[in-house]
Amino acid sequence: MSMSQLTSIPRINHPPFITSLENPKKKISSADRHIITKLMATYIITLVLLLMLFFQSTTSTNIPPKDQDLRVAIEEMQKANYFTFVMLINKSPFDRKFLGKVTFLMPNDRMLSKTIIPQNAVSSFLHSHSIPSPLFFEHLQYIPIGSILPSSMPEYVLNISSGGGRRSPFLNNVRIISPNICTAGSSIRCHGVDGVLSKVKSPGSNILSLPTCSNNKDSVASASPVASAPSTVPLLPFRNDFPMPAPNRLTIANIIQNLHSKLLKFMATVSVVSMISVSI
Repeated sequence: MSMSQLTSIPRINHPPFITSLENPKKKISSADRHIITKLMATYIITLVLLLMLFFQSTTSTNIPPKDQDLRVAIEEMQKANYFTFVMLINKSPFDRKFLGKVTFLMPNDRMLSKTIIPQNAVSSFLHSHSIPSPLFFEHLQYIPIGSILPSSMPEYVLNISSGGGRRSPFLNNVRIISPNICTAGSSIRCHGVDGVLSKVKSPGSNILSLPTCSNNKDSVASASPVASAPSTVPLLPFRNDFPMPAPNRLTIANIIQNLHSKLLKFMATVSVVSMISVSI
């Protein structure tokens, strides 16, 4: 190829900022610097968003299946040598009823070793041995004799009898022998009992739902006499120490309002991110 042919080859014109980068001695103009800065800012924002999505996905998958209160209660059960009952909790399917506001009545290992519990009946066994409210032993002592407590299994109940006296009442056929084993958590209590609970069918709609109790076992409600007909179940005479939870009345208007506020927050967040990227 001759020199004349070489000189006739058209020259490729690069963008100004690329030409400036190829020739570091040439000063970069303000327009080129603005383009480079905007590209770098776009890459940085994209990288930050990807990292946020990555960490959010990893944290959501690492959430333990059972909350802190249940883990603390299990540790207390193990310290008190109720290993078989802990094994039943670990074998049971995930149930939100056991994540809080529950009282477990635990037979010891010797009693459970004599009981045959099929794999598909573990959850039912735990439900029948639990009360859907966190109650210290002192709270149970002040429940009137003859009252009926609901269990976590709707069709079965717990009868309070005076076989052990006021200081140690019977629940169906068992007596609490190791009270207040689980006390560290805020919503789970457990007591050791001297046997496996017999299942007593619910008499009907006379069962009173238990109120949410105080977290302090010293704030025990004093029992007041309750006059009741023989055909009715005695009510639990709790005072304000055991406030009844107010019903959660969510109307369609409230649901729409909540969704609207969440949508506004999301749009505001997107707008702020967009404004930041545009200003850069």
